[in-house]
Formats: sequence, C-alpha cells, structure tokens
Amino acid sequence: MTQTLRVKLNSTVRQDDLSLENIARPLLQPMPDVILGATDNGDEMIVSVKPTPSTFFGTRGGAILEDNSLWIADTGHHRLLGWKTIPTEDNASANFVIGQPDFYHEGRNAKAEVNAFSLNVPTGVTACGKGLAVADAWNHRILIWHSTPTNNNQPADVGLGQADFFSGESNRGKDLPTAKSLFWCYGVYWDGANLWAADTGNRRVLMWKGLPTRNGQKADLVLGQNNFNLRDENGGTEPNATSMRWAHGVCTWRGKLCVTDAGNNRVMIWNEIPKINNQPCDVVLGQKDFTLVDHNQTNYFPISAGLNMPYGVTSVGDWLIVTDTASSRLLGWHIDDCQNGTSAKLLAGQYTFQDKGDNRWAMPMRDSLCWSYGIYAKDETVLVCDSGNSRALLWGVSDEVSKTI
Repeated sequence: MTQTLRVKLNSTVRQDDLSLENIARPLLQPMPDVILGATDNGDEMIVSVKPTPSTFFGTRGGAILEDNSLWIADTGHHRLLGWKTIPTEDNASANFVIGQPDFYHEGRNAKAEVNAFSLNVPTGVTACGKGLAVADAWNHRILIWHSTPTNNNQPADVGLGQADFFSGESNRGKDLPTAKSLFWCYGVYWDGANLWAADTGNRRVLMWKGLPTRNGQKADLVLGQNNFNLRDENGGTEPNATSMRWAHGVCTWRGKLCVTDAGNNRVMIWNEIPKINNQPCDVVLGQKDFTLVDHNQTNYFPISAGLNMPYGVTSVGDWLIVTDTASSRLLGWHIDDCQNGTSAKLLAGQYTFQDKGDNRWAMPMRDSLCWSYGIYAKDETVLVCDSGNSRALLWGVSDEVSKTI
C-alpha cells in the first residue's frame, strides 16, 4: 500500500513567533540539499512505504563512508540501501541492497533463516576503516564489512554478538549477558581506534579495542554495568553517573565520548575515552545533575536545556548535535558549554526552543522533522534519518557550525 504525504516545499515562520526572544540560532542551512525517500511533485511530496530502490519505511540510521558512498538502514523493510556516491538529487535510487533478494521485497531476514547478509530491524550504521558496521538490532548482532560492499547481498566479514552468522537469539539464548553477547543493539560507532555498541536491551555500552576480526569476539570494556554479566536497569540502583536505561547513540566529540541515554532523557559525556569498566561519566546534557531523569526537566513544553528521548548523536567541529527525537528537533551544544544541564544554543526542526510537535503540528515540510532518529555527519554534510516521515535528509551545516570545522 502506498502512503501519500502532502508536503509544502517552503515553510514560513508564524508571525507571533518573530518577536519571541527564544528563537534559536540555526544549526543547519535553511533547507536540506537532498531528500531521499520522497518524490517532489511540484507543490507536494509523495512518500511511499512500498519497497523500491528509492523508498524507505522508518529510516533509523545511516552513514557516509570514507569513499563518500552512502548507506542507510531502511529499518521497516529490513534492509540496507547503498549509493555509490552521495546523491545530489531528491529521491535518487540506491545502487545496492543488502538483506533482501531485490529492491522490491521486504520481511525480517527476507522471510528466511538468519545468514551473513540478512537483517532484522537494522538501526545504527557507522563508517569503520574502509568499510562499515551495522547494528542488526533484532538479530542481536553487529555486522561488519571491512571494505565498502560492491554487490547486492554481499555477506559481512565479521559478526559480533553471536557465535556465527546463523544465530540470532538475544544474549545467545541465555538470561544474562556476557562480553560476547548482545540484546537489542541499536547503535554502533567507530572512533578510529575503538568500536562502540549501544547494547540497548542490556542497558550498557560495549567497546572493542581495534576493529574486530573474528565472529563473536568478546568486548574489552563495558559501561553502564559493573561487569559483563549484568543487565539491570540503571545498574540496579537509582540513576547516577554510571547508570543507563536505554543507551542508543554513540559518538566522540573533540576527544570526549558521548552516549545518548534515551530512557533517562540525557546525553552522558566522558571527558576522555573511558579506561575502566563502569567508569562514571563527567557531564550530562538534558538534566541538571546525574540523578534526574524526567523529560524536558519536568516541563510540558521543551526547553533549550531539556531532552525528550534523545536517540541519535554526532559531532561537527566544536558542536555536538543531538536528535531530540520525541520533540522532533535537533539541538546543538558548543564544546565551551559542556557542563551539566547547560542549554543548547542551536536548533533545527522547530521554530523556537519551546516548540514541539511532529512536523510542527502541520503537514510535513522540507525542513520539518517527525521523530528524527539517527544522525551522522561527515565534513559539512549531516545525514538525518527522519524516521516518522520515512525519509533521509542530507543537510548542510549553518555558517556558525561551519566556522568550527
């Protein structure tokens, strides 16, 4: 079935907003350069959820690789789409598909058995070395290609979380995790030296030193739990500087490690790459201290210092960009303001820091967002996975952000 969304091509600011002091400085350019997954039909955009080479259903993650190829997790269709180069036109068709027999089929693991290229709710994607890694969340594994795939359904080189490519149970069928198992791993990130996984269902983040080279390789470090064999919510205690409830996105930012803890409505930041298990973070954004967890800091409307289920995170120069998913917006923090509970300075997706609502409570527009999920930046291009609109946006950063790169 085809779902049609009528999209205004140009948004206008409400007149009563123009006088408000809370209008934020822009995080991104006024409009995305390219929109994938939608057809421009003059005065509207048509978004289809039927699988084709140019459509998505609930996009949740993507990455631009070293060779400038683009890869996006088409989560609802259980597949990975690849473009040889960054597209320059709306609705460009993908060159490759991984996870389905062709561009026109869907279904978990292609309605077959788990294998080295099948996917079941793929979410996070990251460039790693000359290849990429994908969080295959509901197969409870991370798939790694050591070089950019050049064929449809090219099998992965390494799988983490399972003993082999043909298994897909959470924590390998056990009640408790180990250093080799995963449970709903929604995020993955390569920092150039270490591979990180947001092991969401186990309420933890795992780190492998170097790029793993064998299936089921055990992790070297765990955050969010006292050891590799625990999975308690918030570490079995009250929220604190070590605990996690719904870890989701990972990135580094000028030498800092950043993790979105969506369930606690915050971003956890370590000033240096952690060296010991369960090392406490140094800063939280979205909350005033390490013990508070309420969305929007208990406010009904969003605020510049609050978050509501932040899923994605990336960095561009001196700026950290967070997808404040339930508020359908992006927030930007400057590195000089990296302190507990500090306010974001830059905004995209809404007119003011106090606004919320999917597509600003209106028809989807070219610059609006609906449950913005994953985000990934390379140079001055930001890839936003606009999950609720089943599309992906390639968006240039604002001049203020560009100056810091």
